[in-house]
Amino acid sequence: MAAKTATKKVTKETIISMYMDYVLEHETVPKSIYKFCKANTVKEEDFYTYFGSVEGLQKAIWNTFFSNTQDLMQKNKEYDAFSNKEKMLTFFFSFFELLTLNRSYVLFTLKEHKNMLKNLEQLKGLRKHIKNFATDLIEDGNAEKSFKITQHNPRLFSEGAWLQFMFLLKFWMEDSSAGFEKTDLAIEKSVNTIFDVFDNTPLDSIIDFGKFLYKENFA
Repeated sequence: MAAKTATKKVTKETIISMYMDYVLEHETVPKSIYKFCKANTVKEEDFYTYFGSVEGLQKAIWNTFFSNTQDLMQKNKEYDAFSNKEKMLTFFFSFFELLTLNRSYVLFTLKEHKNMLKNLEQLKGLRKHIKNFATDLIEDGNAEKSFKITQHNPRLFSEGAWLQFMFLLKFWMEDSSAGFEKTDLAIEKSVNTIFDVFDNTPLDSIIDFGKFLYKENFA
């Protein structure tokens, strides 16, 4: 039975906001859609208009992080003229800036279960988005190259971009530096490295990046 006091007009965005506030205030996910809707005085049918389950809502939040990042990048009038490396840097800087604004929620949801793989299930949609973004960058670059032998493998690059994101996500979660400046440095060095690898000049960047990782993890 739906809550009798449910009168709020809701949207996908308001439900997402309600959910993020709910888990932070209660330090747990809702035990049921009914309890979540009752606590927020919204109709269950309104929830199901946008989401089929709590798990679906969790995935949608990460997809929204991605779409909001893209919107932010496109507002930069110079973005279309950026090189692929600059576009990748812009994406990661913008994405992690957005995560920082929602850090309490992100840390909660990625540490909810002891089984880390279970926590990462909500990133499936995001993985697809990031890989597609990276694929588009490489395909645009390949289109400008006359010889096939000089073109890069979009599938390999996109998988590398996802692994790079996962490394940066873990680094950011553990970063205690002021303004998360170490994460910014990790983004810059990792993006430079992955592009240098694809340009067949990896040695200096890989050594530099390796020294950075060693210093941060073992100093």
